[in-house]
Amino acid sequence: MNFEFRTYLVTGATHSAGRSTVDVVRRAVEGGVDVVQLREKATTARERYHLGVELRDLTAAADVPLVVNDRVDLARAVDADGVHLGDDDLPVSVAREQLGASAVVGRSVSTVEGARAAEAAGADYLGVGAVFATDSKDVREGQAELGLERVRAIAAATDLPFVAIGGVTVENASAVVEAGADGVAVVSAITAAEDPREATEALGEAVAAGRAAR
Repeated sequence: MNFEFRTYLVTGATHSAGRSTVDVVRRAVEGGVDVVQLREKATTARERYHLGVELRDLTAAADVPLVVNDRVDLARAVDADGVHLGDDDLPVSVAREQLGASAVVGRSVSTVEGARAAEAAGADYLGVGAVFATDSKDVREGQAELGLERVRAIAAATDLPFVAIGGVTVENASAVVEAGADGVAVVSAITAAEDPREATEALGEAVAAGRAAR
């Protein structure tokens, strides 16, 4: 499956205005979302598994890649296309061993050094953030509001594709991409939107504008 990193949805039912994650993802897929990441940290592993099975069917039918946040075992269980790892998760090399050469392994980073280390470890793409202030994702001290200069520095330091995450909206997405990100990863910008399909389309247009301005 070919990964395109323009619009990347990270699921989060707590931001979905009472709608189900499946409904939000379905609308985002209709809007042309490029990647879906199953996160849902407020749920049990069993609940995430059953949700993952539903999302796998939905995304596979639309040829949209599905990755799982943190959990390599869950990614295998639902036959996801890959996994996204943070500082406290398994090393990239171990995830690769568990999931195989064809799996896509992403890594969250917030510094140039972290980006270079992830690339050396064999990551396929990066999630860089938090670029702006956010309440959709737990962010450690020193990893908040990195700003566009950090995005530019990481873009110059690595050949890996990366999505910018953290406080990204339709209004600032083009600036983030113009600074060097390949695309944007969002939670509330899609899940909390009145119409997730329209929000996804608008984000895609903003990313395209940012790429054209580079």
